[in-house]
Amino acid sequence: MVNIKSEEIYHLEKHYRINLINSLIGYRSLNLLGTASNSGITNLCMISSTFHLGANPPLIGFVIRPEREHNDTLRNIKATGQYTLNNVLPEWYMQAHQTSASYPSGVSEFDSCGFHKHYVKDFKAPFVKESNVRIGLELQEVIDMEINDTSIVIGEIVHILTEDYLIATDGTIKHSAAKTLTVAGLDTYYLPYPVGELAYAKPGVEPHLQEDHAKA
Repeated sequence: MVNIKSEEIYHLEKHYRINLINSLIGYRSLNLLGTASNSGITNLCMISSTFHLGANPPLIGFVIRPEREHNDTLRNIKATGQYTLNNVLPEWYMQAHQTSASYPSGVSEFDSCGFHKHYVKDFKAPFVKESNVRIGLELQEVIDMEINDTSIVIGEIVHILTEDYLIATDGTIKHSAAKTLTVAGLDTYYLPYPVGELAYAKPGVEPHLQEDHAKA
């Protein structure tokens, strides 16, 4: 068994260390983050750091690197207070990956990478037309992290755009049916599949499939 200790981690070759740490926790959610400036110039980038904060109010957070001259994402979010998260489908993963390239400020990755914009009334940020699970959010808080000079962005869900058949009767989004991709590390993409849907856990009760699934 390999045991890589903390002092050894810092001495690993740079790219090896980056790949190791980024892939260590396994599969992560994958989203295209859509924003627009106050003047209407759109921006699109791929993120894999989103996390659920709560359902009441409905909050989602993500981690982003600090503002840089060529990075319009955080600047746009702070300026307009609105942004979107959009799932990535298998037929679009190469174009989605390309949005991570360092395009100059003011260049829209929508146009450069072949994605189309979709808008809803009274919401400035563009959704991705090629996605089938889309979330519109309004900024609630930005937390600057001194430990590594990143920021946590927290938004409230104000729009959910998807298809009826992708929402189960209990409200769960059926990401396997949507063909939502996930990612491990920086550049390896996966198509997950369900193993089983279990009933709500209670002390003293053995884990078991939900009744409707157990009958199926």
